[in-house]
Amino acid sequence: MITRRSFLKRAAAGTAIASFGGILPGFSARSYANIVGANERINAAVVGVNSRGKALAQNFSKQPNCRITRICDVDSRALSKCIAAVDEITGEKPAGDKDLRRTFEHKDVDAVVIAMPDHWHAPAALLAMKAGKHVYLEKPCSHSPAEGEMLVEAAKKYGRVVQMGNQRRSWPNIVEAINEIKSGTIGNVYFGKSWYTNNRASIGIGKETPVPEWLDWELWQGPAPRTAFKDNFVHYNWHWFWRWGTGEALNNGTHMVDLLRWGMDLDYPTAVESTGGRYYYKDDWEAPDTQVINLDFGGKKSMMWEGHCCNPFRIEGEVVGLLFYGEKANLLIGGGNEYKILDHKNQVIKHVTSKIQIDPRNKMNPAQQLDALHIQNFFDGITKGTPLHADILSGHKSTLLVQLGNVAQRSAERLVIDPSNGHIQNKDAAAKYWARTYEKGWEMKL
Repeated sequence: MITRRSFLKRAAAGTAIASFGGILPGFSARSYANIVGANERINAAVVGVNSRGKALAQNFSKQPNCRITRICDVDSRALSKCIAAVDEITGEKPAGDKDLRRTFEHKDVDAVVIAMPDHWHAPAALLAMKAGKHVYLEKPCSHSPAEGEMLVEAAKKYGRVVQMGNQRRSWPNIVEAINEIKSGTIGNVYFGKSWYTNNRASIGIGKETPVPEWLDWELWQGPAPRTAFKDNFVHYNWHWFWRWGTGEALNNGTHMVDLLRWGMDLDYPTAVESTGGRYYYKDDWEAPDTQVINLDFGGKKSMMWEGHCCNPFRIEGEVVGLLFYGEKANLLIGGGNEYKILDHKNQVIKHVTSKIQIDPRNKMNPAQQLDALHIQNFFDGITKGTPLHADILSGHKSTLLVQLGNVAQRSAERLVIDPSNGHIQNKDAAAKYWARTYEKGWEMKL
């Protein structure tokens, strides 16, 4: 019989291996159920498991200090597939629900993983905290700036641990790169550039059709104002509709802008501009497919994000990435767990690589092994009080930067921002875009 003490001793000795592979040497996932004291593991529920959520459920299942007790999704097909996937890993079938409110009622849930469409992120996180659950929240943390501020206050009020899915903050070589910047290796950083490229196809013109029998359309919409079902909404295309999604800026830009903000030690900007539009196709897509967001900060610092949904041309040779411009040298981070430092003659003076290959255009699971480190940091925050790598305040600040870019885009204004709190000073833009409209009865309330 493996005792709790012996297990923890072996776990401590193999922490790095466990984090990168998900499973400790000498153990199978199914063997964890036989460990004395296994009931002390964190019980987690995963909500929204069609794509990214399924990958997270599998990753959480592989963690030795976690048990997936419940899966929740409004798509009965996704629900069944995810339950089966967890069962295959652990030998234990989690319970299934379609209504997250029912999931949050259960005492066998300590923490909730939220990977639903963007319009659900903040309302679901708030409901989870009210129910006494800790939250692992996929980016972006909110659909509107007001929601992000509310989540920060909710985490304080309910005393819950809330980790945003900015997983790169836990990737070892990315952490090392940021430490290079903060230690002065490239000198004062005055400008940061980030980007994402892809060649997404047209979503066409949607047609109203009967709701599929496998989908609860009412619960899928949840807090969003009601509209008739169309055949080009579900599942991924919702990203490009303002009613539910937040465009490529928050879909992928959040990650890169977050690293820029972290490395440059910035909070809120003083001004924000955005240019771009839906250029490639005539279809129902509302968000820009081409967008450049410029953010000015005090102290002669600025950053930008450049998004190309429909043109796969790589920037600086990378599908996705960021570049810190320093007075002594520049530092480039691509889509993987690696970085380069280049002098002002454009010569590489340091190149840190990783054997773990990452596909940044993978919508489901680009970096499972590395993301396990972020998950473990979340668990340590719950059990040990360890500072989170991406707490909700940090997550809100990074989300807000690209949200402001979308506000500038939609309002066609150069936004003037209060650098003390990130609030928009342009009255019309602030009134229209700072908060969102909810379906009656679904309003967020602390």
